[in-house]
Amino acid sequence: MLRLPRDPQKDRLVNERLISVSYGQIGMIQASAGFFVYFVIMAENGFRPSTLLGIRKNWDDLTNESVEDSYGQQWSYIDRKILEYTCHSAFFVSIVIVQWADVIICKTRKLSVFTQGMNNWVLNTGIMFETALAAFMCYTPVSTKLSEYTL
Repeated sequence: MLRLPRDPQKDRLVNERLISVSYGQIGMIQASAGFFVYFVIMAENGFRPSTLLGIRKNWDDLTNESVEDSYGQQWSYIDRKILEYTCHSAFFVSIVIVQWADVIICKTRKLSVFTQGMNNWVLNTGIMFETALAAFMCYTPVSTKLSEYTL
């Protein structure tokens, strides 16, 4: 209440600081979280990041039923695509989770979330809806048409 209202001639709603924070910092964190999850799932299934470079031609080849991972296991085309779609789903879910954190961080920029609380039911409903939509997209048959597979 002590701060004066913004001057519409001088103070813009979207300025350089907002753009640099939203795209430069928050966007990079979200993308990094997605790629981290992607590479973790691929590594857990035998494809270390070093072996993923240059593998796209063999990966998408329908006739190649013997793509080898880091452990020497053979991967058929269908198994490779299931793994790829699982990574797509995980990337998507990681973006959703990072957006939860982002909205809570932006909401509680000065106060702790424990001090301020989560009393905004519109925000809480939005977070729950986003979560339900992500679960729907990952766990229903429509997900295979979206190049996603269950986690």
